[in-house]
Amino acid sequence: MAARVLNVNVGVLGHIDSGKTALARALSTTGSTAAFDRAPQSRARGITLDLGFSCLRTALPPQLGPGPGELQLTLVDCPGHASLIRTIIGGAQIIDLMMLVIDVTKGMQTQSAECLVIGQIACQKMVVVLNKIDLLPEGKRQSAIEKMTKKMQKTLENTKFCGCPIVAVAAKPGGPEAPESENPLGISELIEVLKSQAYLPSRDPSGHFLMAVDHCFSIKGQGTVMTGTILSGSVTLGDNVEIPALKVTKKVKSMQMFHTPVTSAMQGDRVGICVTQFDPKLLERGLICTPDSLHTIHAAIISLKKIQYFRGALQTKAKFHITVGHETVMGRVMFFSPAPADFNEEMQENVFDFEKDYLYQEQYLSKDSVSSEENKENDQAGEVQLPKQQWALLEFEKPVTCPKLCLVIGSKLDTDIHANTCRLAFHGVLLQGMEDKNYTETFLPKLKVYKLKHKEGQVERVMDDYSVIGRSLFKKETNIQIFVGLKVKLSTGEDGIIDGGFGQSGKFKIRIPDGLKPETKMLLTVASKKKSKGGKGDLAKEDESSKNDSAQPVTVSLSFKRYVFDTQKKMIQS
Repeated sequence: MAARVLNVNVGVLGHIDSGKTALARALSTTGSTAAFDRAPQSRARGITLDLGFSCLRTALPPQLGPGPGELQLTLVDCPGHASLIRTIIGGAQIIDLMMLVIDVTKGMQTQSAECLVIGQIACQKMVVVLNKIDLLPEGKRQSAIEKMTKKMQKTLENTKFCGCPIVAVAAKPGGPEAPESENPLGISELIEVLKSQAYLPSRDPSGHFLMAVDHCFSIKGQGTVMTGTILSGSVTLGDNVEIPALKVTKKVKSMQMFHTPVTSAMQGDRVGICVTQFDPKLLERGLICTPDSLHTIHAAIISLKKIQYFRGALQTKAKFHITVGHETVMGRVMFFSPAPADFNEEMQENVFDFEKDYLYQEQYLSKDSVSSEENKENDQAGEVQLPKQQWALLEFEKPVTCPKLCLVIGSKLDTDIHANTCRLAFHGVLLQGMEDKNYTETFLPKLKVYKLKHKEGQVERVMDDYSVIGRSLFKKETNIQIFVGLKVKLSTGEDGIIDGGFGQSGKFKIRIPDGLKPETKMLLTVASKKKSKGGKGDLAKEDESSKNDSAQPVTVSLSFKRYVFDTQKKMIQS
């Protein structure tokens, strides 16, 4: 019986030119078809443009179980070039363990920070590799390494990777042009650290087959090969797989894992699948799956968290680059939170409840988004209240195909790539996709997100003990009829009901079911007497009297809520 092989996917991430590809080459024993910048445009530009894959096989470390066997570390070399961040996000979703490669002469750079953010979202464990130690003068090398190690430990202090191993290496002493005879430094120590960090990732062969394809090419007389990593489920020779982007289903003719033919593969495996011929140019990268198991959506509801390093507020109606599964498209967002009474309620994870009411937010609520004015008020009242969970409605500019409950990342990839700033804005989980093109009519009315509306006007005069005339609540052209029956409150404490319009200038009649208090009546009588004292044409006096009048007017306030997606725009009062 063949010795068992345990596959662990190791992401190699870092800033451009930190030496990721050289490190992957120094570590690996078997290159796959996609490895080591084989693409002609990568070689010409000297940088990695796509995900490269290769593998390293070593004896199974003791923590991974007894008996003979091999540990296969599949190295996913992610590009460091800023404009390729979408590719990195795609790569991070298939990674069990991450290597963050740092140029020891430069330390943390913009993209190293972005890679760290992606790692925190998508990955459980990390090893930091300080590369290019051959560039440090030998006499000062050890102290420079120690200094950078301390610096990195400080950077990682408040992340989930606090205390992770830090290893110093020179993957390609002398740089890319140096002869191959130069031996890399520190690689065997790094392999031991990777072995010590390897763990049994949870792998589940059941459920729908789903694979992230990152390369596609044809072999004459055989068919078209799609290589990638299996995200869920398993696949066997003879199975039918769907390519949703091309709307076709193909039969699996043969499979290989790192040049070794296999008859089946499961979640976490890196595999090449040969199917009946189609044009490989049509599928550079994307997803393949069990037929009919993925959905193509035009909009989605996600639960989300802001990325702490992103500067600036997340505004409703803003556009972001949204990475869903392995696609990146432009999308517009609308943020909403629980109703204020439910801010502290624990929400069920990965489920969205359409029965509940939600409060519309102009922006994602975070400590830094609450304005200084509110802070002043809240400082006196104590801590700012933030909801435990927030959501967003994403509306995509073009439909995306993705699995349910997949990772979503929102970024501002159009930010200047040389600006020293994090472009990743938020991350979340897709809870509900909208497959219907006409989702605004068929789906959104079910989403009970409301806005609180508040209007204020004034009481102009008393009609009798049970009714007053109000003004300044509505514009002249407002149809007051739609507000009839709504409750209002006077600043003196009485509850009233809007009874109808009064005249043509936007004034209205308010019924006070329990009657006016005597002191309110007095206040209003004094105010209207002052007003009528100024004779006609005596504008100066009238101005004077309105000043006195406005010193203590009785105000009328009208509060109601309106559901954002209610086609009838009903006003609701509790």
